[in-house]
Amino acid sequence: MSFVTTRADGFELLDDDTTQRWMRFGQSGTTTYPMLLGLIVEDIRRDYCRMRLPFRDELLQAAGFMHGGAMASLLDHVMVPAVGAELEPGVNYSTVDMHVQYIRGIVGGERAEDAIAEGWITRRGRRTVFCEAEAFGASSGDLLAKSVLTYAVAAPRR
Repeated sequence: MSFVTTRADGFELLDDDTTQRWMRFGQSGTTTYPMLLGLIVEDIRRDYCRMRLPFRDELLQAAGFMHGGAMASLLDHVMVPAVGAELEPGVNYSTVDMHVQYIRGIVGGERAEDAIAEGWITRRGRRTVFCEAEAFGASSGDLLAKSVLTYAVAAPRR
């Protein structure tokens, strides 16, 4: 079994320029945290994103499981393109609340697999955006973690 998305079809496609801009998320010339993790955007739509966290031994904690912080980072970062794609350039937004439920871990060795997250917006206000995200094993299709997030949106800084 492998991860198969069914949620993406429920969200509208974005225009080509916006899609291409967000498909490059985390791949700028400057080394950023998403780049260190190796995050890859696989799909972006209005109020939705799917992102992959490739497995690497460096993401394991001492007991041999992928670190919960790496999984939480995936669940948080999958929301960045979903929230940002509908905002004007220069608008600031950030996570102000995040709850994560860990359900199953990714282990190293022969059973190691990438993690894939889907994130979607449940309600978008002018200043607050409510979101949910789920992470799955790319090969097993197993649900790994779920998250409920809140983003704050603020006017551009001057």
